[in-house]
Amino acid sequence: MDFALTDTQEAVRRTFAEFSDREIRPIAGELDKAGAIPRELLAKVGELGYFGMRYPEPAGTGMDVVSYALATEELARGSLSVAAACAMQSLMGTTFLHRFTDGALRERLIGAVVRGELLGTVCMTEPDAGSDLFSMTTRAAHKDGTWLLSGAKTWITSAPSADLFTVFARTGERALSVFLVERGAAGLVVGRSIGKMGVRASVTSEVSFENTPATALLGEQDKGTSYLRDLLAEIRVMTAALAVGTAQAALNDTVVYAGQRTQFGKPINRFGAIQAHLADMAVDLAAARQMTRWAAWRSDQGLPNAHEASMAKLFASEAAHRVCERAARVLASYGYAEEYPIERYLRDIRFTLIGGGTSEILRVNIAKELSR
Repeated sequence: MDFALTDTQEAVRRTFAEFSDREIRPIAGELDKAGAIPRELLAKVGELGYFGMRYPEPAGTGMDVVSYALATEELARGSLSVAAACAMQSLMGTTFLHRFTDGALRERLIGAVVRGELLGTVCMTEPDAGSDLFSMTTRAAHKDGTWLLSGAKTWITSAPSADLFTVFARTGERALSVFLVERGAAGLVVGRSIGKMGVRASVTSEVSFENTPATALLGEQDKGTSYLRDLLAEIRVMTAALAVGTAQAALNDTVVYAGQRTQFGKPINRFGAIQAHLADMAVDLAAARQMTRWAAWRSDQGLPNAHEASMAKLFASEAAHRVCERAARVLASYGYAEEYPIERYLRDIRFTLIGGGTSEILRVNIAKELSR
């Protein structure tokens, strides 16, 4: 397998790298403090085609998973908050809309979400249901030709600004189905925002439903678990790419700082202890990037990929955390100061240890696969 990028993939990477440097990195700290992402910025990401990369023409551009991972990595290098919100829109928040809507509903929604004019999110996690999906208590009942949803969700990305909610709800004892709920529906309440350590500009909130009418059942009844399983590998590749992009930003900034900071009459990058940190950061980053591209490449080849995507996400998120931790050590007191972005990277990167499956769950899944 050859991980050398094609001309098209390199063009995608370069386009998003330039956009990130121009539009995101200069304001990333301000967005973190403000706790919000301007809709205008998301619209610019839409103009680049990111929200439609994984959807075939004419809805999107039908790009491969490697290209999608490259674009995601470059957005995260600018700001993990922005990249996380964009990834939600481009994958979890709109995939089921693209797969399962048709007619007038599809015509009304798909173009708007691809352009970033309408924002989508997915509602799965509940106060007592995270990794264990079957402990979900949100239910859907069919009454007079309409599906009515009742229950509560939490940790819902972009909920305060979302126009479309893809909701997982129980429709049987061990059966989940997927529904579309639109902002303004009766009984839909976007509750309190959750204060977070990191990715603060990507707002996360509670959402509740009380006999809330769904716009549509997305796909077949009781098939929600299988639909999610089909998407999990790509979610994990995407999360790995988010981790790699953040780690790259941390390494870049640390290399610059270590070359400029002097102690005892010479730059600190000439001291063995600092060199060891930089070397370990570079090795972790290179390995994480290769594992992420490997998993993305397998998806593009149509190969079984659940196991490999889990390994890539596990390693990339843990390695990126190590990179950001070492960056803070190199900067010492300045790694603790808000005037440098290192403290933000260190806060943000913990998100990747959770999103897409916790490291603990992934280790269990990987070990089970080895024992088959």
